[in-house]
Amino acid sequence: MIKLSDLDQLFPSEDACKLFLLEHRWPGGKVQCPRCKSAKVYQLSQAWHWQCHQCAKQGYRFSLIAGTVFENTKYPLKTWFTVALLMLHAKKGMSALQIKRTVFPATASYETAWSMCRRIRRAMNNDEFQQLLGIVEVDETYVGGKDKNRHWHKRSHKTGGEASGKVAVIGAISRKGQVVAKAIANTRRSTLNGFIRQVVSPSVALLATDEHPAYGKLKAEYPHEIVRHCNHEYVQGIVHTNSIESFWALLKRGVMGSFHHLSRKYLPLYLAEFTFRHNHRHDAQMFDLLIAGCGGPGLGLGLS
Repeated sequence: MIKLSDLDQLFPSEDACKLFLLEHRWPGGKVQCPRCKSAKVYQLSQAWHWQCHQCAKQGYRFSLIAGTVFENTKYPLKTWFTVALLMLHAKKGMSALQIKRTVFPATASYETAWSMCRRIRRAMNNDEFQQLLGIVEVDETYVGGKDKNRHWHKRSHKTGGEASGKVAVIGAISRKGQVVAKAIANTRRSTLNGFIRQVVSPSVALLATDEHPAYGKLKAEYPHEIVRHCNHEYVQGIVHTNSIESFWALLKRGVMGSFHHLSRKYLPLYLAEFTFRHNHRHDAQMFDLLIAGCGGPGLGLGLS
């Protein structure tokens, strides 16, 4: 993957950044209208601008960054690329405050850095996905501080165990492969099993979980085996959930050490960041894939 020290050499000018974005947003240079996806567009005299007559009678003018996470920004693409690289290289994540101190001038606000990081996480959430195969581990965890440690006006006022007031997250990982993580409203059987059916192929060699009662009827659909953590049983041959628990540990170290607090609203974007880094950790083109995702389907306008 590109190193931060190579950034100036690879992107010596703003036009070099725009050319890189053009090549990865529209491979082969086949520019498409961000509204109607028509390839019948006309180059305008203004650099990096085109016009489409398929979706507007008077013609729809658009720029290279229209419909991307870079739209409506005052900062050059070089700054965006720098922030994206910092986020990709930070295994446990990097806070917006630290990025502000590292990249932006002293006059820039924290909100600017935070908004830029949020948009880039949206691009990471645009990653394509196929059902997991091989040996797959599934586990759930809880993210967030204990209810009793919050200010009184932020408490959920719920009674319960250690999960009270926290956000439930379920994850599935193909051993030595990809991971999928999702914030969920509850840990009922219908919720957990619905997630498994969505992300895990019925053709898996093995589905490993812990003894959570919600997983009790999976044997009818998958080659399912469990480890009983309540009996201090953690590994039974190839049956264990150590891989997904290692991913949870990395996520929680990021929360405690870098971000300190994740809101329910934006937790899915942080999950997207950690899963994107994990799934492309051996990919030399990880930065290229991220830039391509910055203008991919599902992003659209209104990301400020």
